[in-house]
Amino acid sequence: MTWTPDQPIVSIHNVRKAFGSLEVLKGISMDIMKGEVICIIGPSGSGKSTLIRCINALNDIQGGSISVEGQEVHDENLDKLELRKKVGMVFQQYNLFPHKTALENVMMAPVKVLKQDKAEVEQRARALLKKVRLEGKENSYPGELSGGQQQRVAIARSLAMSPDVMLFDEVTAALDPETVKEVLVTIKDLAADGMTCILVTHEMGFAREVADHIYFTDKGVIVEHGPPSTFFDNAQDPRTKEFLSQIL
Repeated sequence: MTWTPDQPIVSIHNVRKAFGSLEVLKGISMDIMKGEVICIIGPSGSGKSTLIRCINALNDIQGGSISVEGQEVHDENLDKLELRKKVGMVFQQYNLFPHKTALENVMMAPVKVLKQDKAEVEQRARALLKKVRLEGKENSYPGELSGGQQQRVAIARSLAMSPDVMLFDEVTAALDPETVKEVLVTIKDLAADGMTCILVTHEMGFAREVADHIYFTDKGVIVEHGPPSTFFDNAQDPRTKEFLSQIL
């Protein structure tokens, strides 16, 4: 199937996911167009992180379908490496290699996995570190960087694979307040450049400012969704209203 940009770049249809007898996703559907920024919000345990981990096949699914650029993600013949070239992911934990510098961390996958030319990759990696505002930190080790700086290295590392879609799983949750902002500014820059971004986040101000569309999940279902203006100022469902009243 050939995918064209007028179709959703990520299409999620009636996805169900259970861990043992616990059903975590109960028929979730959403379509994301190229260049859109989608924020998924909701209480802890509402299935948000599970959902985005299903998009790049870190979690399998029990029902429904997920496609990225027209390719079914849970087709057993799918090459997961091919999928993960298209879909970058940044986690709450930075998972950097502690014995590698920032530059080496960003270069590793393109050189080792994609077998790309080292000199070209280095040039690109330096440009990416500059993009995430870490110029001058190329030779620093993760232990010498703040949490926010490490998270930005992790973002640059994910971008080094030249993905079409970026997934962010509560990437600011483990950071102290001062460094949250620098990571959010980085994501905002990416969004402004037209990167398709899907974020699980607790940062409501950021969601309001940057998202094209917000999905509120609770107990494994999408309760309500809409553009930020309607979502925040005119929520309809009592569960959404209650959730927003607790955090806004």
